[in-house]
Amino acid sequence: MNYGGVGDDIPVYVISVAAELSGLHPQTLRQYDRLGLVRPGRTSGRGRRYSMRDIRLLREVQRLSQEEGINLAGIKRILELQQEVEELRETVFHLHNELEAARSAVARRGGAPRPKGGELIPVRRTRVTIFNPAAHPGRPQDGQGDQGE
Repeated sequence: MNYGGVGDDIPVYVISVAAELSGLHPQTLRQYDRLGLVRPGRTSGRGRRYSMRDIRLLREVQRLSQEEGINLAGIKRILELQQEVEELRETVFHLHNELEAARSAVARRGGAPRPKGGELIPVRRTRVTIFNPAAHPGRPQDGQGDQGE
């Protein structure tokens, strides 16, 4: 839904218009902002400006609250998890594209003689350090120690 050619992410609606479009009271919109459920844009005078995406989110919060009986803390967690899933999907999409590009590059080099045992693929080295105090030698693990021995 796009009104007057305005993009879904452009914060243009004042709180009274956003309240009318979402079917909520302006005070409810303020509460949702305070709780971090919806984060409208701000003007230089700190007035709230809502986008169409914000209004759809307000409707979803209201639906989850009234139709599903989920409390606001639960709704906030659901929204956070939905955002995380979206970010992970985007990451998987990019990784898939990189994998396909690497496969294509390997296929283009297919005419070169292969070393015995398979093909060599360049790998960038990285260093990972894991700090786990329980894994250090000489330290008691899982309650084992010098007690009573």
